[in-house]
Amino acid sequence: MDNVHVNALGRVPVSDQPLEIVERKGLGHPDTICDSVMNSISVALSKEYIKRFGAVLHHNLDKSLLGAGVTAPRFGGGSVSKPMRFVFGDRATFTVPGYDPVDVFGIAKDTAKRWFKENLRFVDPETIVFDSAINQGSGNLTDIFNRKTQRYLGSNDTSATVGYAPHTPTESLVLALEKHLQSPSFHSEYPSAGEDVKVMALREGANLDLTIAMAMVDRFIDSEQKYFSLKEEITQELGGFFSRYQERNKLTFLTINYKLDALDAPGRGEDGCYLTVTGTSAESGDSGQVGRGNDPAGIIPLNRPMASEAAAGKNPVSHVGKIYNLLSFRLANRIYDDVPGCREVYTWLLSEIGRPINEPKTVSVQIVPVSGIDKHMLASAEEVVADEFEHLDEFCRSLFEGVTASVC
Repeated sequence: MDNVHVNALGRVPVSDQPLEIVERKGLGHPDTICDSVMNSISVALSKEYIKRFGAVLHHNLDKSLLGAGVTAPRFGGGSVSKPMRFVFGDRATFTVPGYDPVDVFGIAKDTAKRWFKENLRFVDPETIVFDSAINQGSGNLTDIFNRKTQRYLGSNDTSATVGYAPHTPTESLVLALEKHLQSPSFHSEYPSAGEDVKVMALREGANLDLTIAMAMVDRFIDSEQKYFSLKEEITQELGGFFSRYQERNKLTFLTINYKLDALDAPGRGEDGCYLTVTGTSAESGDSGQVGRGNDPAGIIPLNRPMASEAAAGKNPVSHVGKIYNLLSFRLANRIYDDVPGCREVYTWLLSEIGRPINEPKTVSVQIVPVSGIDKHMLASAEEVVADEFEHLDEFCRSLFEGVTASVC
């Protein structure tokens, strides 16, 4: 490849910067729900297309709205008076000459129901109102799928993406914390802990400050006193988690300060507690959209460059908004792992609409070196890029088979 540019990047590694901000929207956050559901629908639809037509057909399902319902949380168990509404968008292939129509909405609805059933313990998918704003794709974008004469389709967009590696200690801790709060063991110990978790981390020097929001499920809490007693118990459990995590990973944070459900106000009854009926704020407090959540690495890292493309729901064979978005992170991680002497790696990929997806318009690899960059590092990074693009079809296959997830 003659359009790969590898150079040293003159910036202070994020972990050495004096201030770092990292956010993680957890499994039950409305935005993460939208990303996860729409990506699951893309995988299901891709498999249906392959089963019926032998190839993934045009679709871009990267638009959706999860409209919050109306609930009345109460100690001991509240009620849902208006259900959540999930609107699917935006384009797919419904008909192929000589074949029966594809039930796109049926596939989308069944897939969404299955996702809710498997991931949110207290949401009954049968109560959600599902609507479809998915329509047939435009002629020129759909026609890309009819032009394939070689190994790869042409890109259906002109788009730029960026990935990075490795995670900083702060980023890794934020991910580990949310994973811990979603673990079966934690939910077994604290069934009242809902899936809607958000973590905001602020690191100033070696001091870490965490604000943790976690929806609590009202049916397990019979009084305000019980709520705050349980909150204190979970707060202490978190202290143990941080101590174990620091020791296991040999971290050097001087202090880890944290608050759980900071809006709580004792003495105000249900209104002073983060109570939910279903364990997610999507029931009443907050709506969700695709692309407003985590990046493909699972976080929202404000110290990093970030692309505007949402990976979730885009088709995995021509839409570089998905393919390049995930590939940029894969490249960064491979270069960091395979090329000695890297502190950080940033990879930028730019496509041009109509150009085969294995022929990016440009690839930029930026290395923050440990102590300078040499010709061997440059050549090794170029080799990684060439190898990934040579096997791009395998990577795309892992996307439409759901092996490589585009949502964390």
